[in-house]
Amino acid sequence: MRAGVLGSPIAHSLSPYLHRAAYQAMGLDGWSYEARECDEARLPGLLRELRPRRGEVPGDEGAWAGLSLTMPLKRAVLPLLDTVSDLAVEVGGANTVVFRDGASHGDNTDVYGIERALAEAGVPAPRSATVLGGGATAASTLAALRNLGLHSATLLVRDPARAGDTAGVAERLGMALAIETFDKLDVSTRVDLVVSTLPSGAADAFAARLARVPALFDVVYSPWPTSAAAAVQAGGGTVVGGFGMLLHQAVRQVELMTGRTDVPVEAMRAAGEAEILRRSASRTG
Repeated sequence: MRAGVLGSPIAHSLSPYLHRAAYQAMGLDGWSYEARECDEARLPGLLRELRPRRGEVPGDEGAWAGLSLTMPLKRAVLPLLDTVSDLAVEVGGANTVVFRDGASHGDNTDVYGIERALAEAGVPAPRSATVLGGGATAASTLAALRNLGLHSATLLVRDPARAGDTAGVAERLGMALAIETFDKLDVSTRVDLVVSTLPSGAADAFAARLARVPALFDVVYSPWPTSAAAAVQAGGGTVVGGFGMLLHQAVRQVELMTGRTDVPVEAMRAAGEAEILRRSASRTG
């Protein structure tokens, strides 16, 4: 069986290391996982190429079990799928495609990854939260916060006019969403939890202003700690890095693609951490 991750750029992805470690520990010798460069324009054709052929069964050599999707494909894939889970519809994005019964099925495991990362770090269910950034990960974050019991949140973005998709997600989730610009950061971070979904380095300028928040979840995993995470940690707050989210969303993907629940979380964790260390050493060596 074959599986893989699509995105652009994709060379940096840790997904191959996580999934391959799972296959090895689970004894899935016939399984492979690869990374493929794919942008929105190429996605429809590639999905047609990879979807099961008529009469192909899951055990057939070369058959595709599923795909992991990174940006910018999570939203673009939805109209191309045969079915989409209720959660992926709510969030407006699927990071997982599973091929079965001759059809393609979309799901979202990012929400689960966020919930598990927070739980592992011992972050209690927040009574208030602010999310930095308005992309697909921010949308998944809102769903995770809803699942943790929140009915409202604040979203900080550079341009509120471009946050329409995320506002629509909040409406589907039944959450009240206040959308503000980053100049309201000082007021908007007087909350139990701040989640930064910004790209690596983008939150560095806010580090000093985030220092007093009780808990920060920064979806960046390398380099770690980020300036914002270091500031919060120095201030006595709890920090959660993006690797936990990445790990646990991959765990759920392996479950969906293999149909098994005995997924070796610690083997996947060790493989991912080892690759992060290797990359860090290569940058500084």
